Amino acid sequence: MAPPDSRSALSEHAGTVSGCRIAAGSTPVGEWMRFGVLGALMATDGVACAVPSAPKSRQLLALLMIDAGEFVPVDRCIAELWSADPPKTVMSTLQTYVFQIRRLLRALSGADRGELLVTRKQGYQLLLAEDDFDAHLFAAAVLAGRDAVRAGDDLRGSAEFERALRLWRGPVLADVAPSPSITAFQVELTEHRRGVLEQRIEADLRLGRHAELVGELRALVEAHPTHENTHAQLMVALHRCGRTAESLRVYERLGALLGDQLGMLPSPRLQRLCEAVRTADAVLAPPVLSTG
Repeated sequence: MAPPDSRSALSEHAGTVSGCRIAAGSTPVGEWMRFGVLGALMATDGVACAVPSAPKSRQLLALLMIDAGEFVPVDRCIAELWSADPPKTVMSTLQTYVFQIRRLLRALSGADRGELLVTRKQGYQLLLAEDDFDAHLFAAAVLAGRDAVRAGDDLRGSAEFERALRLWRGPVLADVAPSPSITAFQVELTEHRRGVLEQRIEADLRLGRHAELVGELRALVEAHPTHENTHAQLMVALHRCGRTAESLRVYERLGALLGDQLGMLPSPRLQRLCEAVRTADAVLAPPVLSTG
């Protein structure tokens, strides 16, 4: 029987940062942000607020913000805001929303920044500096964390992942009405955040922080009762704390829940992890950290 991978309780998330077009090595987290989607819609300089109060205007600003720097055609704006039932005055109404947003943004940008919302042929483009947008800062920190982990620097990797996670103020675009693109963005970023959290926990486990993680992982298991990777991480943390019986009970509870609700067993990899815990396999021993 193959032992579980000692680098990860289950497979590590990989790939580019979801929902954000940003290159590795971009500006790290730490600068003041004017614009945000990782929570309620945010557009502020700390004094003035550029978030419209009208739901459709707010929806349009959110749509432009999640595609910051990209051309957004008029036809797409209409489809997102009104679906298949636009008003007869749709063009003038859309232009009114754009005017309202542009006027609010001008209060933030100042003469030195120029126009933030520009009109292109049959569409619009929102120009945001990467340092001003929380989704870009999140992406940059995640990429920095991944680079650090690949280089074997789990301490820095964990810190970068945590820095990225601290940018979140609540559910993505929590105060914005749904549309196809906004809903897809919310789902994608929420799932991506969970993956980043798992990567941070994996790095912390490799750093020997298992005792510190138990409480956090118990809360995550309660919030996501069928999520196998979180259960696997909790099992490893408990086992390394000398709480092997509790670790096995985590597996048993998950197995019972999966059987009752879905009629299925835990994955083969989680079964192997359970056997490794049961037999005190050396692969699950706490890491030996260098003191030099």
